[in-house]
Amino acid sequence: MSRVIFDIETAGSDLDALGGPFKDYFLRFAQSEDELEAVKDSLSFYPLTAEIVAIGMLNPDSGRGAVYYQAADGPEAKTFEEDGIVFEAGAEKEILEKFWRAIRSYDQFVTFNGRCFDCPFILTRSALHRTSPTRDLMPNRYCTAHIDLLDQLTFFGAVRRRFSLDLWCRFLGIESPKKETTGHEVKDLFRAGRRLDIARYCAGDLRATKSLLDYWQNYMRFAPGEKR
Repeated sequence: MSRVIFDIETAGSDLDALGGPFKDYFLRFAQSEDELEAVKDSLSFYPLTAEIVAIGMLNPDSGRGAVYYQAADGPEAKTFEEDGIVFEAGAEKEILEKFWRAIRSYDQFVTFNGRCFDCPFILTRSALHRTSPTRDLMPNRYCTAHIDLLDQLTFFGAVRRRFSLDLWCRFLGIESPKKETTGHEVKDLFRAGRRLDIARYCAGDLRATKSLLDYWQNYMRFAPGEKR
């Protein structure tokens, strides 16, 4: 069975740049300066107010992969390979098209919180660009076509506390990609033109998810008849 891990990085619009209805909608929830700042920070996490600035894919069996990242021109826009991962630049529509072409060849995909975040985000942004999906990213929650590690680690909601990828990595001794950068900082990096930093951060998320997948497979998943 061919498998691929994928992950996205997103950057939200500035609140003042949003159209009137969107801005009015979000300002309804801001009654203080702190709440206004919280609204501004949240814009990176909704596909109607943010764009995908990187999509990473990693084959956990071969260790090879790709990161497609937004960089239309300039020194940040280039194609190169680093530690088994090919980095390719393009506009949002282009990186989505590359993702959809690449994922067709895999039988199973793996994410961390992909059902609640990455998959709906990719589908919504693809619709904006009139780019049709080539795979069903949201199959039945309990089928094995999509292994969402957050679902697995919370036993499909039996455990109510949902820990982040960073905390799971720290708990299990996995090198966390969040030591120097977090998802909340991606917007600022994107606005500053640091597109390669975002792409490499995305690659770090892929490798951390691969290590977490190994722990889950070897020590938490029950597979009757499978030799350990």
